[in-house]
Amino acid sequence: MSFSAISALSPLDGRYASRLAKLRPIMSELGYMQRRLQVELAWLVALSDAGFREFAPLTPDARRYLSGLVLNFSEADGEAIKAIEKTTNHDVKAVEYWIKAKFEGHAELVAASEFVHFACTSEDINNTSHALQLQAGRDQVLLPAMDAIIGKLREMAHAFAHVPMLSRTHGQTASPTTVGKEIANVVARLDGARSRIAGVRLLAKMNGAVGNYNAHLSAWPDFDWESFSRRVVESPEPVGLGLQFQPYSIQIEPHDYMAELFDAVARANTILIDWSRDVWGYVSLGYFKQKLREGEVGSSTMPHKVNPIDFENAEGNLGLSNALLRHLSEKLPISRWQRDLTDSTVLRNIGVALGHAILAYHSLATGLGKLELNESAIAADLDTAWEVLAEPIQTVMRRFGLPQPYEQLKAFTRGAPMTRELMQGFIARLDIPALEKQRLLALTPASYTGLAATLARRV
Repeated sequence: MSFSAISALSPLDGRYASRLAKLRPIMSELGYMQRRLQVELAWLVALSDAGFREFAPLTPDARRYLSGLVLNFSEADGEAIKAIEKTTNHDVKAVEYWIKAKFEGHAELVAASEFVHFACTSEDINNTSHALQLQAGRDQVLLPAMDAIIGKLREMAHAFAHVPMLSRTHGQTASPTTVGKEIANVVARLDGARSRIAGVRLLAKMNGAVGNYNAHLSAWPDFDWESFSRRVVESPEPVGLGLQFQPYSIQIEPHDYMAELFDAVARANTILIDWSRDVWGYVSLGYFKQKLREGEVGSSTMPHKVNPIDFENAEGNLGLSNALLRHLSEKLPISRWQRDLTDSTVLRNIGVALGHAILAYHSLATGLGKLELNESAIAADLDTAWEVLAEPIQTVMRRFGLPQPYEQLKAFTRGAPMTRELMQGFIARLDIPALEKQRLLALTPASYTGLAATLARRV
């Protein structure tokens, strides 16, 4: 069977492939290969500039050619590396051999070919490549997708700041809020989660087979290899890799920063699961209607259905993403002695974990764009919940020292249907100053929203 979208094992490369077009060039195996090539050649050029008598600085023409190999890296190049790997059974060695093959016909580069992968272990190339992938995936795809959701939610928080809404704590009627304030709560949480994701430092090591520069010092024992490696890792592209230097490692970079990053993404995803479920409920209550799409079907048998499928899709994919992210964060920082290979196959699923998150963000953005506020349904719900004014009434009674205010309101309202007339009749009998009584009599469920509107506008 030939490969196609409908024969893909993963829906990320099948049903939802078009929604992940920005992530695929970064987190795919082809993207991984391209970054391995970038690291190998950055190391090679840096070695040529290190001042070694045996390796003179590369000429501008050679540097341009090497830059072109990275910039123009193609699917055909990736397939050529895979063909070499069939013989080597080692993916990084295949990249090294492919580079050397590309030097043919360039005398200067052929003469320098044994400095490709010089003193490196495979993990010097792999860990830096993963960090470069994560940097691009985070900064170019994940954060912009999250920013789009935050921006839309902030816009909604401001637009609906004054729209009163009945709260439900424990699923029961509770002190009113506003639609905008409830959305503002999500914005504030996501802002914090986004900052934590963006703030994770992406680390990389270039220190040899067990982290001690053994091979490096065997060639040039008087050279400051640690400082050299730091320059390669931390210098901005294209001179270096633009990452943070990890000075202590075994064969592999310890992956603690990865765990920190994945935990931060999972925390943001959990906030969005919470919101997906809430907005699903608001659609169910009729607080939001959904814009109709021509030709769309909600049910194969019930013609009236307009289902909140975007929020359901988001919730499902956020859960899948978190399951993978949590495994990654729990497994990757653990290695046997100086290393084992359990991390290698697990790391290949970073793109899958992020892919489900990006897919969820896409669904959320689509769903939010289809929502229309149904103010009449929200108002009608509020108008049947006069019992929520038991809270302010008993609080004012406490202020003026009336006996057992909570207990009086409990006996009057708990489990009993309340109306405007019943609540105002109770207020009229209170022995409190006239102005305070008038203030309470003017209060309605829709006006009892505290600072909700102010807080919503401020977010």
